[in-house]
Formats: sequence, structure tokens, C-alpha cells
Amino acid sequence: MLRRLVIVLAIFSIVPLSAQTKRPLQIDDIYNLLTVRDPQRSPDGQWVAYTVTRSIKATDKNDTDVWMVSWDGRQQVQLTHTPDSETSPRWSPDNRFLAFVSSRQGATGGQIWLLNRAGGEAFKLTDVKGGVSDFAWSPDSKRLVLVVTDPDPEEEDKAGGEKTGPKTPRPIVIDRFAFKRDGRGYLDDRRSHLYLFDVESREVETLTSGPFDETAPSWSPDGRQVAFIRRHGEGDVDKVPNQDVFVVEARAGAEPRRLSHTTALERGRPEWSPDGRTIAYLLGDEPAYSAYVQDRLAVVPAAGGEARTLTDALDRPVRSPVWSADSRSLLFGVVDDRSEHLARVSAAGGAIERLITGKRVISSFSAGPDEAFAVLASTAAEIPEIHALEQGTLRRLSRHNDAWFDAVQVGTTEEVTSTSKDGTQVNSLLVKPAGYQAGQKVPLLLRIHGGPNGQDAHSFNFERELFAARGYAVLAVNYRGSNGRGSAFQKAIYGDWGNLEVVDLLGAVDEVVRMGVADPARLGIGGWSYGSILTNYTIATDTRFKAATSGAGSSNQITMFGTDQYITQYEAEIGSPWKAQERWIRISYPFFHADRITTPTLFMGGEKDFNVPITGSEQMYQALRSLDVDTQLVVYPNQFHGITIPSYRTDLYERYLAWYDKYLKAGPATTSTSR
Repeated sequence: MLRRLVIVLAIFSIVPLSAQTKRPLQIDDIYNLLTVRDPQRSPDGQWVAYTVTRSIKATDKNDTDVWMVSWDGRQQVQLTHTPDSETSPRWSPDNRFLAFVSSRQGATGGQIWLLNRAGGEAFKLTDVKGGVSDFAWSPDSKRLVLVVTDPDPEEEDKAGGEKTGPKTPRPIVIDRFAFKRDGRGYLDDRRSHLYLFDVESREVETLTSGPFDETAPSWSPDGRQVAFIRRHGEGDVDKVPNQDVFVVEARAGAEPRRLSHTTALERGRPEWSPDGRTIAYLLGDEPAYSAYVQDRLAVVPAAGGEARTLTDALDRPVRSPVWSADSRSLLFGVVDDRSEHLARVSAAGGAIERLITGKRVISSFSAGPDEAFAVLASTAAEIPEIHALEQGTLRRLSRHNDAWFDAVQVGTTEEVTSTSKDGTQVNSLLVKPAGYQAGQKVPLLLRIHGGPNGQDAHSFNFERELFAARGYAVLAVNYRGSNGRGSAFQKAIYGDWGNLEVVDLLGAVDEVVRMGVADPARLGIGGWSYGSILTNYTIATDTRFKAATSGAGSSNQITMFGTDQYITQYEAEIGSPWKAQERWIRISYPFFHADRITTPTLFMGGEKDFNVPITGSEQMYQALRSLDVDTQLVVYPNQFHGITIPSYRTDLYERYLAWYDKYLKAGPATTSTSR
């Protein structure tokens, strides 16, 4: 007996300490989680600049700072330390400066600040009315091209008038067709234009003007021209929008010339080939399909001529093209089924070469002077961090989350494929709780992604892991309408919301029940935005779910007409209510058939949400309250479509868990008797 005990103790002693001491993920871990973004490799290739965002409990704010890590991964340096966030780090081509955007010192809007590589504190470079939303360095590092929104006349009056205390705001006068935008509020006629900024003299010159919005500027290699995207159109731009690539000489008074000539929406940042002869850009879809865009890679001669698309055969969304040094090929990101990777194609067209394999997400990347890239990479079990990508192999550079994450248990994520009742194959991710034993039936949460043109992929997801830490299996379904499966799959729900998506969601739940993982008596459902809209559709279709959470959603869709920001999509996809009344009523069935809903539902949303206004949640709450179905409505003050204040985020997670636990944790987990 003593010998057996010694053997057991010896075996236990060789288990790594971290495995013995790991703890479940907790809600307050949002204060430990550091969000790494926007890697930018220096021109000499020796450093990668990026941003790190953290939530601060003491101030109840989020703060973003600029960091850099050496290419060998040995040095990790914090460059900014202020309570004001700094974003968009960009190296000067001569490698002397690192610029970033910040609203430090109470600046109106974001301004550009500079850090000298030789040392010293950052200093403010620009002081532009309206603030800088985007910028790009000229090749000689002497100038910047800025994207600046026209200043608010009311703010200018306040600045120039006598300081007499708070004034009553002026009435909001609206005459635009599309007049609302989440995070901005009511829209006026102010537009975004391009300006030239001299770094030494700090003089500003107007480069573009007119009733257009101009974004995403990019300098030609010789510094003589700037390419950009212009939103324009004949007549009312809001009603019949178009976006094209334009080029303008980099001097005041020059007339822009149009390079692309399609009715589709060109997007992204135009990228010049190093030889200056060709511009690459993203070619979207017709405006009628604005919610289902699958960007393709296109090229057009910089001097003008016929454009060519290079990725039609790929049938996947692409993003962020980067030219090879010899101008002969392009590297770009690809959104694939439950993953995102990098690929390469010849500028002449042809076969597409995948550069990295594996179940992961490469969400952003930056080229250097060689063939290697700095990338932001993640898997389901690894928080996004900066990596070097060299000849198809990843090498970790940053380690911001290691200290706390190494002590946390995470669930196991696996892929699930189900067949919907109409024969469609649907792909999902299933997260099982840490320590899950085969044959054990556990409560299942169907958590539905928004969009609809997003997807759930092999990247770390705090929310999924939080639910798994509480003992739930979590199912994330890429229903029809999701991207990563091709254009036809994505457009399958066009004008027919709440039909095929629900079929796919229920089919995936059936599959996990059949697998013996999900306890069919303890099923929960929930989502945010379109995930909330689908939650409402699903519980109005099927009564199997014992608890639901519905955040920033709507059901009486006709009341969204004119109250949210999607008027252009509605008129193209659904039609005006006075012309398509039956269709509007059909896609509003959760509200008009609320009496079919028996699932206790928690509704939530931001008070100032213009994306999916809180009205949508209020109406469904009122309907279920009238029907005596257990329900609750939570409104987060001064929040837009996303809940960003840290204490509100912890409150949201606490309410999620309390609601699900109340209805799904009534009994012990059961054991499956069949597969």
C-alpha cells in the first residue's frame, strides 16, 4: 500500500506546476486581458510597432498605448504612458520617426504626434480643426497626407465666442437621405477630405474638396501622386452610392482623375506597385449587396486603363494587399472557413498560393524590407500576439498575456459539421468545458455571431471561454449569410431574413445533441446585433431553448426603417414599406408572433445605439412582458452599438451568467447512453 502511494505521489510530482494550479477564467479577467493590434514593421526591419489596449478598473476606462518589439523578440518596449489613448503607429520611410494619433491634452479630435527614434518625448505635430482620422507618410518623409473631416461650425463658434458657460445646443436640421451613424449621431453635410501637411513648416494645403467623402490615401513611390477612395455618385450620393479609386497630383489645386469605373464599391487602401505602374485595390460588390460584400483583389494601370480582378476563382473575401519588392506579385489576407490566412498571386493573374496553414486567424500584417512579415496571429487557445512570419513559419515576438493566461484553464475547441434539413452543410465550432469527460451531457449555449457577414473562427474568444469556464458547452455556428464559404453561401439569405439561418442553427444544435455532448433539456441561446436578431427569430420558431439573451437586436423590422443607419440597404434589399408591406411583415415575425415565444429572455442594449436602436429590444421586452413570459430589459446609458465601458462589460457578463444559470443549472449533468 505504501509503495503504491509513493508511485502515485511520484507521478503527481512530474506534472507541471502550471497544470496543477490553473484556475477557471473569471469575469474580472477582462482587466488582465491585453488586446494587441496593428503591427507595423519598421523600414529597416528591426522593430515592430503596435498598440496594446487594457481596461482599467480604477478609472473605468480603456487605454491604448504604443509599444514596439525587436525583430529577434528580445526587447519589448512601451513607448507611450499617458491616460489618453494613442493609436495608428506609422513609421516614417527614413526610419527616423514613429507617428501616431492621439487626442492628448484635450485636443479636438485626434492629432498626429511624433516620436523621434533618437530619443525624447513625443510632441504634437498637427493642430487641424476637425481632427485627423487617417494619414500616410510621403516616400521622402517630408510630408503627410491627412484625412480630415470638415469642422463642426457650432464648435468653431464656441471656440471663437465669449466664454459664458454652457449654451443650449442648436436644433438639429436634417436634409440627408442617410442621416444617422452609430457613434457619430445625426449626420450633417460635413465631408472627409485630403490635406497635404509639410512636416518641417507645418503648413497645411487642401488637396481635395467637394460633396464627397475621400479616404484611404496612398502615395506613389516617387511622391508625386496620391491614390485614394472617393465616395461619389450621380444625384444623391446616399441613395445611389459609388466608391472608386482616384489619383491626384500631390499639389494644391490639382484635379483628381478617376481610375476605376464600376458600379461596385471599391474599398480598402489603394496600394501602388514599387515600380509605380500599377495600383492594387479591393473590388467590392454592387451597392444592393452592401451587407454581403465579398471583396476581390483587383489591379489597374496607374496611368489609366482596364482593371483586372485576380481572385475571382478564389471565391473568398480578401483584404490588405501588399506588393512584392519586384512588383511581380501581391500578398493579401484571405477569410476562409473558420480561419484567416495569407496568400500570394502573380500580378499577371493565375494560381493562388497559400503561405501559411493551420487553424488560426492572421488578422493583420505588415511587410518589411525582406520577404518576412509582422503578423497578428491567434488560435482558439492563444490570445492574439505579434509574430514574425518567415517562409511559412510563425515565430512569437510579443508576450503581453503570458503571465496571467498561463494560469487560466481554457476549454477545448473542435470543429463540427452538420447537415441542415435542406441538405446544406454547415460548419461550426464547439467549445467544451475544461475537464469535459466523454459521454457527459452538459448544458449547451448556442451563441450566434453578428453581421450577418461575419464568422466564428479559430481565434481566442473571451466570451466563449467564460461560458465554458462556468460548465457550458458553447456552439458557434457559421450559418448561411456568414462569410468564409463563398459568395453564394453569403448571399443565400438576401431579402429572406430569419429563414435559412434558423434552419442552419437548429440543425447544428441537433448535431451536438446527437453527439451526446448537449443535454437537450438544458439548451440556451443568445447573441448580439444580428446574433440577437437571429435569437429572436429562433425562439419564435422553436420552443426547445430554456433561456435566451438578446442584445442590440430587433424584431419588428419595419420600425427600423428611418430609425437606424441601414436605409440604403433596406430600400435595395427589402423595398420601401409602402411597396413591400408583406415582405416587411414576414421578416418581422418574432414580433407579430410573439405569442409563440415561451423562452425566458433577457434583452439588452446601448441607450444611444443608432446601429440597431434600443427600440428593437424595448418592443420585444414589452411584448413578452404583456404575454407574462419571464423577461427583463437592461439599457446601458450613453453606450452605442458596442458596450465599451469596462464596468458595463462586467455587468453584462454577470447578467448573462446569472440568467443562463437560473434556467439551465437546475439539475446535475447527465451521462449519454448512446452516440
